[in-house]
Amino acid sequence: MFLGYELQFVILFALALLTAGVIAGVLAGLLGVGGGIVIVPVLFHLLTALGIDESVRMHIAVGTSLATIIPTSIRSTLSHREKGAVDETILRSWALPLVVGVILGTIAADNASGWTLTLVFAVIALIAAANLAFGREEWRLGESLPGGGIKYGMVGTMGFFCSMMGIGGGTFGVTMMTLFGVPIHRAVGTAAGLGLIIAVPGTIGFILAGWGVPLRPPASIGYVNLLGFALIVPATVLAAPLGVRLAHWMDRTTLRRAFALFLAITSVRMFWDLWGA
Repeated sequence: MFLGYELQFVILFALALLTAGVIAGVLAGLLGVGGGIVIVPVLFHLLTALGIDESVRMHIAVGTSLATIIPTSIRSTLSHREKGAVDETILRSWALPLVVGVILGTIAADNASGWTLTLVFAVIALIAAANLAFGREEWRLGESLPGGGIKYGMVGTMGFFCSMMGIGGGTFGVTMMTLFGVPIHRAVGTAAGLGLIIAVPGTIGFILAGWGVPLRPPASIGYVNLLGFALIVPATVLAAPLGVRLAHWMDRTTLRRAFALFLAITSVRMFWDLWGA
């Protein structure tokens, strides 16, 4: 026995988490996205295969994903800052509404069933896939980012859904910024910083929300799995260069469509699981 579980199960669980990190790293390097949008569905399906109870499965996937975003976001933000691609003004302006949205999203996730969290991820992943497949980079909603109540509502909503989905600022933040005229490289660099603002309070919230909840997998603190964190982060970092090398074989349009296909398949698979639940 180890951590209250059969040793064979713990070893299988650890190998599955390591596999999740490798897959996430390759896809992140290949598609240029943050880990959360990849890690959550991969973790969800691996936890399903391992027989982790449905009541905590998606919560563990989301909480663990948020924890892994912290170190990767720090590294990414520092790298983008060295190239002058992080807009500190946007980060300072968006921090408060983002944190408020994350807190509200964490509370909502704590009170939501695993079925509901899975549905939220599946719906938004499908919308994101459609945007990637059919959207145009030249589309604009304005020439500058909005302020006042519109900014608070827009950014707060982003924080709310990011915390419920276990993702950083890339999926929503880059799209939002580019629609209001922020150059793509600056948007990507700034979104890395948004990921840290989202992940820290989100991780704390999921730890507290899951404290003492039964049926969690081994080595879990709240809804954050420490084995997942310890294995996914280094595996993702080591595997990402392979994805980067693969990315050089494809053009930008092909990469966008590849990511759209991945999200669409993920969404459809989650809808299928929900239908059978």
